[in-house]
Amino acid sequence: MTTHIMTYDTTLRDGEQGGGISFSLKDKLRIVTRLDELGVDYIEGGYPASNPKDLEFFEQALQLPLKHARIVAFGSTCHKGTPAEADLGLEDLIASKAPVVTIVGKCDEEQVLKALRTSLSENLRMIRDSVEYLRAAGVEVIFDAEHFFDGYRANPEYALSCVRAASEAGALSIDLCDTKGGTLPSQIGEIVQDVAMALPGQRIGIHCHNDAGCAIANTLSGIAAGATQFQGTVNGIGERTGNADLLVCIANLQLKMGYECVEDLTQLTSVANYVAETANVTLPANTPYTGSSAFAHKGGLHASAIARMPTAYSHEDPASVGNKQHVLVSELSGRASIAAKAKALGLDLDDKPELVAEILDEVKEREAAGYSYEVADGSLALLMMRHMGIMKQHFTLESFRVIVDDREDTGASAKDAESEATIKIHVGEDRYVAVGEGVGPVGALDTALRQAIITYYPGISDIELIDFKVRILDGEQGTDSITRVTITTADANGSWGTVGVSENVIEASWNALVDSIEYGLARMEK
Repeated sequence: MTTHIMTYDTTLRDGEQGGGISFSLKDKLRIVTRLDELGVDYIEGGYPASNPKDLEFFEQALQLPLKHARIVAFGSTCHKGTPAEADLGLEDLIASKAPVVTIVGKCDEEQVLKALRTSLSENLRMIRDSVEYLRAAGVEVIFDAEHFFDGYRANPEYALSCVRAASEAGALSIDLCDTKGGTLPSQIGEIVQDVAMALPGQRIGIHCHNDAGCAIANTLSGIAAGATQFQGTVNGIGERTGNADLLVCIANLQLKMGYECVEDLTQLTSVANYVAETANVTLPANTPYTGSSAFAHKGGLHASAIARMPTAYSHEDPASVGNKQHVLVSELSGRASIAAKAKALGLDLDDKPELVAEILDEVKEREAAGYSYEVADGSLALLMMRHMGIMKQHFTLESFRVIVDDREDTGASAKDAESEATIKIHVGEDRYVAVGEGVGPVGALDTALRQAIITYYPGISDIELIDFKVRILDGEQGTDSITRVTITTADANGSWGTVGVSENVIEASWNALVDSIEYGLARMEK
């Protein structure tokens, strides 16, 4: 029988401590629902009395029709010199009505003496009494053994006495924390094995931070040594350098180590992107398993090989985690890359080696001039279509003009500038002049362009500009530097990127914008 490893998500508590990460109440509830659908066992919601939002979270989260996950409230042991039954923090945990409570207690002698400023025996009393009191109140208790690995290396007897106190008091799981993230995988394995031998029959968990870049490896090492529960955050977000990535750990445990964590691994990529979008951050492209580049191939030799053997450079089937394999086209690409990318874009270059060669030459020329097609599938598709003779130009530009008007100069903090764009466009034999306004010049150009052509192409109202990035390619040239603009656009069927390059940032933006609209209209017609 396959061993089930319990999954414990702390995205909403530990993950939210990461820089720039903040979730609204609705965000948290949506993430809970999504993680429950994935099949996560425990979802930690935070400390109930830390702020009104977390207090309300427990009230609403416990009303959700969850199919699998159990909601966890987080807190700490009772305070020094305070009986457990008189500790307000423990009362708040019970009042949350969460079925599971995680309390953190220090297991490092130095931390107890210097940070808590209490005696070693009093710390043991705090751990034991807190677990017993919560168990008597009818909740399951998970004990987070804080600073355990540092404490064990310094004084193994005392560190073990802390977790033994929690175990004897009735803790469901003892989760060993690499709080400062500096322990290495070999050390993790040895220490977890020691704890498992010292506490036979006790569920052991592992909670790792990524300060030494080993959070995922440490988690896997802990499981291999006997832990049957692990904590992590979606996409590894968290304080400092983050936590173990919950989703990557799940993939490795099931695909590489033969354990069972969740029923449907194909949800991993969508969950990763969902949480990243909710947190308003970009999922790093190189994130293992779930990132957009996790199964991407750029080198010509690689592309040629995967055309004949899809698994040539992929350690797992990308579909197994809900991701997909794709080819990146750049100046490093070969003909096989171009042909494979065309096929992915719905274009047929089979048996057209001369066109493939032409397209590859132009890609290399353009990338030498500053273009980049790795995130600009829309512009690349248009380039290919032009070479194939199937490119339909929906409109042509006569001229455009942009005015930025700052009516009240309030210095560097001014936020009252407005932009106005005038464009002259030809659609077939018709000429149209349109004026658009916006906060910025690109927004004004976008508005003017849409006004000019919406009568001819009403479907443009379903195309939305969703991201805009500017990069200076040669900073040494100062204001004369070449600028690359990338735009991400979306419709109901997905998103695409386009690119523009010029010494003038507005011209580069216009070129990327035109490609985004042209490709969007081509998608609709196709």
